[in-house]
Amino acid sequence: MGWSFSIGRLFGSELRVHVTFFLLLAWIGYVAYADGGWPAALENVVFVLALFACVVAHEFGHALTARRYGIKTPDITLLPIGGLARLERMPEKPAHEILVAIAGPMVNVAIWAILMLAGAEMTFDIAGEMDLSGPGFFGRLAFVNLFLALFNLIPAFPMDGGRVFRALLSLVTDRVKATRMAAMAGQIVAFLFGFAGLSTGNPMLILIAVFVFVAANAESQDVAMRAVARQLSARDATITSYESLTPGDTLQAAASALVHTTQHEFPVIDTDGIFLGFVTRNALFSALAQEGPRSRPVSEIMDTKIPHLTLNARLEKVLDVFYKGAPAVAVTDSKGNMVGYITRENVGELMVINGR
Repeated sequence: MGWSFSIGRLFGSELRVHVTFFLLLAWIGYVAYADGGWPAALENVVFVLALFACVVAHEFGHALTARRYGIKTPDITLLPIGGLARLERMPEKPAHEILVAIAGPMVNVAIWAILMLAGAEMTFDIAGEMDLSGPGFFGRLAFVNLFLALFNLIPAFPMDGGRVFRALLSLVTDRVKATRMAAMAGQIVAFLFGFAGLSTGNPMLILIAVFVFVAANAESQDVAMRAVARQLSARDATITSYESLTPGDTLQAAASALVHTTQHEFPVIDTDGIFLGFVTRNALFSALAQEGPRSRPVSEIMDTKIPHLTLNARLEKVLDVFYKGAPAVAVTDSKGNMVGYITRENVGELMVINGR
């Protein structure tokens, strides 16, 4: 995810923090300082850090459960509105999806139970008096964990309850229809959050509403796309008419090719016809913006970490590769010779043509 950076690895997944998370900490600290000075600012920041440690534990609940079914979690990113575990895919067996989905909220329930057993006091009026500072630090932390568990079990995408809802619907209908129904429920919830946020002047509710609406729609589109992709192969999306570069071509030559074609990426192929990598438009723009001669060879800026797939590979596998961040996919024949390549854009066009 853009604008995020790694702070290390934990249980085999990269832990990342989005820069806006620090903006949240700074804002909370500033507001608390204005109200109660440095002690209040410190307590507020510590509480938020403790809360987000619980959020990380929630996301690892999903990640470690998914690992039982052979699904990896490349990274987990902390955002101002929570955490995001990037699973390679969700299990499609309803029982497995339910277990992966409820694992996160169950972690929050476990934290709540541990805090209560350790002596935290959580009164019934704590919700109305909820404040990041004040008495009952662990009681407030216990309450927030219980709230997170219940909130995430709302049966609407992208909350965990929405995935449980989708899995249950999948028992009586196909996965695409089940996803659409769960996504529609998510968008209704988003509308309610947005209305509540506008009515009360709460910007956080409005932010959550936007996130829920967009994420629900994205999930529905992704599942529909994968349903179509299962019926297609890499051959159906391969670009076979293109201009290529050689390793010795200059940045100026690449810039000229960019201007005179509609391509955004150019395969770099040596004199023996062997594919070496891609020069992308962004990499070219970045190189041209730097000080230096435009006579430099494109081999200095080409991306060599390009995955290869055969013509007969399922298109769903291409989607998995793009999900991992590849700018393009090189397509080869049975002998390993490059016959073309696939980009996100032409996959999208193929889906539109096929009615998705």
